[in-house]
Amino acid sequence: MAPIIVFGPLLASAFAGLFGNYIGHRAAQIVTTATVVLSAILSWIVFFDVTMGGNTYTIHVLNWMSVGDFDVSWAIKIDNLSAVMLVVVNSVSSLVHIYSWGYMSHDPHRARFFSYLSLFTFAMLALVTADNFLQLFFGWEGVGLASYLLIGFWYKKKSANDAAIKAFVTNRVGDFGFALGIMAIFAVFGSVNFETVFNAITHNELVTIAGSELAVPAQEAALSFFGMSFNAIELIAFLLFIGAMGKSAQFFLHVWLPDAMEGPTPVSALIHAATMVTAGVFLVCRSFEIYQLAPMASAIVTVIGAVTALFAATVGLAQNDIKRVVAYSTCSQLGYMFFAAGLGLYSAAMFHLFTHAFFKALLFLGCGAVIHGLHDEQDMRKMGGLYKMMPMTWVLMIVGTLALTGVGLPPFTLFGLELGGFGFAGFYSKDMIIEEAFMMGQEGLFFGLPAFWIGVVAALLTSFYSWRLIFMTFHGSFRGKQKDYEHAHDSSWVMTGPLVLLAIGAVFAGAFFKDSFVGKDAFNFWGDALPAGPYAEGNYPEYAEGYPGSSEYADTAHVTDDHAAPAADDHAADTHAAADAHAEPAHADTGHADEEHHGGHHPPTWVLWAPFIVTWLGFFGAVWFYIVKEGIGARIAARGGPLHSFLSNKWYFDEIYHFIFVRGAKGLGDLLWKVGDMRIIDGWGPNGVAGTTLAAAKRIAKAQSGYLYHYAFVMLIGVLGLLLWAQVSAGGH
Repeated sequence: MAPIIVFGPLLASAFAGLFGNYIGHRAAQIVTTATVVLSAILSWIVFFDVTMGGNTYTIHVLNWMSVGDFDVSWAIKIDNLSAVMLVVVNSVSSLVHIYSWGYMSHDPHRARFFSYLSLFTFAMLALVTADNFLQLFFGWEGVGLASYLLIGFWYKKKSANDAAIKAFVTNRVGDFGFALGIMAIFAVFGSVNFETVFNAITHNELVTIAGSELAVPAQEAALSFFGMSFNAIELIAFLLFIGAMGKSAQFFLHVWLPDAMEGPTPVSALIHAATMVTAGVFLVCRSFEIYQLAPMASAIVTVIGAVTALFAATVGLAQNDIKRVVAYSTCSQLGYMFFAAGLGLYSAAMFHLFTHAFFKALLFLGCGAVIHGLHDEQDMRKMGGLYKMMPMTWVLMIVGTLALTGVGLPPFTLFGLELGGFGFAGFYSKDMIIEEAFMMGQEGLFFGLPAFWIGVVAALLTSFYSWRLIFMTFHGSFRGKQKDYEHAHDSSWVMTGPLVLLAIGAVFAGAFFKDSFVGKDAFNFWGDALPAGPYAEGNYPEYAEGYPGSSEYADTAHVTDDHAAPAADDHAADTHAAADAHAEPAHADTGHADEEHHGGHHPPTWVLWAPFIVTWLGFFGAVWFYIVKEGIGARIAARGGPLHSFLSNKWYFDEIYHFIFVRGAKGLGDLLWKVGDMRIIDGWGPNGVAGTTLAAAKRIAKAQSGYLYHYAFVMLIGVLGLLLWAQVSAGGH
């Protein structure tokens, strides 16, 4: 079953790409779509089999590389984490394939498009099912290649080509760090296999670093980098995160993400919801054993994630391209996932990744429906009042917005009755991250409270710009061409059907899967794949002394009979919270809180209600600016001003990078070319020698006058010279 899930899309991609011109576009669409839908169905079967039945396994496919001690096999690893990713990738990809039947119906290169989509899907599947870092890197580069092909799909459009190149080059920066991280892993552990590396780290086994004959405990190993010595685990964690920053568009390496909107809208949905940008979060979570023992690297992950969440939320306030607004919301939500992972909340990060896939794909495909209905118009300043013409799209976009902004009612007690605690998908996953960031800060983790406050502010801004998009697009007066408004319409069911399915996920995915991902069943749900905690006891009152997944959870004195897992000893001792003799002190040093006590505290009531309050503040702010005082936003934009210019120009990152890297590289190139190469090397080298020879030849050529008396005079001078030399020689003796 697993090989069909992974390799089916690859075979379909090859078939559509190689034979598309012979079999026709419709046949190519049928083959690729049917294969990905089959993979999605099988992925859900595998998901429930693994998470409920505990049937994890690894399938050896082939021996890939074997050079000396370097031995890498291609295998398909099916565990709880990869099962979750299979569902996310294939579910979204299959709906995107179906949606593309309508969206790309008039494109003359549909077979090529569907081939690229399936290739993209295969690359991500290869990434999430890898059982070693090198195979993961293969999938990592595969999604980079596929994104380049899809972003630049309309290759006759210069902006699309530029965006594809920008994405490719920016990701090469991150991928270079990732490659160095893999090299460092092999240098320290002599293997790139997950099980070998993680076991050595968790159990602090002796390792011999390449070039050294001395074996040292894995947690004490050191590597030299740029003339400085670093703890090997810290350096590896940092280098891996550099790769994650590029692929998941985190601060500094985020600049490619907005420009990726130049590709067809289904591509944007696939990149932002299920494939490329989620790869970085997956990498950090897959490598959680490394990050648990790398406090400095984890702190960097937290800081970069929090800054990204805030940065992207501020930029989203001033964007007018409907797809770019949603793109920046993706960037911001990824920031939440990363700062959660940096704080040790790996399962919360994965929970938000899971729910985010549904509502973000819904929003992107909804934007595509708007663009499709308005004949490719993407500027929200030329929209308005479309709810009358596109009621179905309007309702579905509102559902996606409610999920993105995390609308829900926190739990509260009224007249002795427990009420609330329900909402849309983002309410469960995003609010979980915000609340637990506060709790981690309360337990002494330095960056916990700053991350909490940034998360709250970003939630306020997210609510404002998300409702701004809804109001500018669907409400108020139409500001575009009247004929576009008159012809605006909801899309056909081949496009609307996937939106409805995604809307169901946006409404129910959080409530349905909360207990499994981050609740009372999380310990059994994740197995050995991820730590199941720490979480606030307020959410799980049955665990008054410990969180699911802690070492204390193994003690039946703290667990009800219904939840006493027979494998708890193994999980607690070996995997969850690194509770063995070597890992526990290091974990404590990281500031990842005293998790046993953390589980016994409730978040304060104001913390639970803070996201709820700021979400509604953002909503009412958008109502005031774009409904009650319609046009005030446009007047502010027209007036400009430093703050609006700063935000609309995306903190001037493109301009700064252009000045430093583009103009800097060009200036350096001109210096090396015109001065170093032309003037110095060529001037003093081959060109100089040739020039000197030519000049000398020209002077000598003047002596060849053709007059006999000139030649006789030269001969006379020669004879006199010989006589003088003979006389001098004779006198010398």
